[in-house]
Amino acid sequence: MAAELGYSHATGNPLHRAVRWGASTRAGGWVFSHVLRHLDDAVGRVTRGRRSAPGLLAGLEVLDVTTTGRRSGQRRTSHLIAAPYDGTLALLGTNFGQAATPAWALNLEADPRATLTYRGVSREVLARPATPAETEEVFALAAGFYPGYARYRQRVGERRRIRVFVLQPA
Repeated sequence: MAAELGYSHATGNPLHRAVRWGASTRAGGWVFSHVLRHLDDAVGRVTRGRRSAPGLLAGLEVLDVTTTGRRSGQRRTSHLIAAPYDGTLALLGTNFGQAATPAWALNLEADPRATLTYRGVSREVLARPATPAETEEVFALAAGFYPGYARYRQRVGERRRIRVFVLQPA
């Protein structure tokens, strides 16, 4: 699925790498967890969906994942960074290293059906929890393009389980 969609991450230029480092700090994680969604919505409107805030600032590709709210039943769309994994994509519920599990991850646990959209192309997917071995592989791959994932994992520690999902075509 990753190759079919053309989804991958570049190393990034010096500015991208500096933003990635800043976002991985405790303060940066807090700021991004509170403002990135709104900033990303604004960038998407201004560029008519052609660019994203993480793409501009950090050189990371963003996709939209639409889940069904576990309590409301409403469709909810989240802008997420995925890790290309084993021909498909994986999602890491790190929430910038914050204490709470992101709502999209809880929604996928309740209903694994989702819609993935990248560059105007949508796919129906099923999200399955990664096995412990897959989780280790996904974190290792993700740390290759964004070292913040390892820092988030260390920061979360034993406070909560970081959910990792492998996406498969529906």
